[in-house]
Amino acid sequence: MSSDSRRNALLDTWTETSSHVFNSVVAANRVAFAAFGVQPSNGDGGLETVERIEADEDLPEWHVELTAADRGRLGVGNKVEFTKTISDDDVAAFAAASGDTNPLHLDDEFASRTRFRGRIAHGTLVGGLISAALARLPGLTIYLSQDLEFHNPVRVGDRLTAVCEIVEDLGDDQFRLTTRVVNDGDVIIDGEAVVLVDELPDA
Repeated sequence: MSSDSRRNALLDTWTETSSHVFNSVVAANRVAFAAFGVQPSNGDGGLETVERIEADEDLPEWHVELTAADRGRLGVGNKVEFTKTISDDDVAAFAAASGDTNPLHLDDEFASRTRFRGRIAHGTLVGGLISAALARLPGLTIYLSQDLEFHNPVRVGDRLTAVCEIVEDLGDDQFRLTTRVVNDGDVIIDGEAVVLVDELPDA
C-alpha cells in the first residue's frame, strides 16, 4: 500500500471515529439536558423547556366523570371515570420510565410474528388509567391495594376508559372499589382496589 493510500485510510478511520465520538457526546448531552428538564432547540441556538404536566392538570384530550364532588359525600355507588387515548409516545415514555423494553411493545416487526400480530401497550401502562381515575376522587387518594386481571390487549390509538365504583365503605376513610378498564365496551382489565381518602392538606 502506498503512503498516500495509508494516509487516506487513516484519514477515513479518524473521520469515522470522530463522527461516532461526536454523536455519542451529542446524545449524552441530550440525556443530561432532558434530566434537568431542558432540551436543545431545533436550530435557533437556545434551549426549550420540556413540557411537564402540573399537579391536578387535565389535558384537553382527557375526559373525567365524577358522581361525588365532595369528600364527605363519598359512599357506596359513587363512581369516577377517566378516559384517554393510548399513544405511541405513551408507550415509549412508559418503556423508558419503567425499563420494560419488551419488543412486544416497541418493535413492529417482532410483534407482527407473535400471537398478537402487532405491537400492544404495556399492561401496567393501561392499568395506570385506574390510578388516574382514583386520583380524581375528592380528597387525597392513597392506594392501599390493587388486584388486576388482564383480558384483552390494547393497541396504540385505542381510546380507553377506566371506571372505578365504590362498593364498600370500610370505615376510617377507607373504601373498596371495583376497577375496570374498557375499550368500546370490551373489558380490558378487571380488578378491585382499596384506597384511603384523606382530607387535602391546608394550602
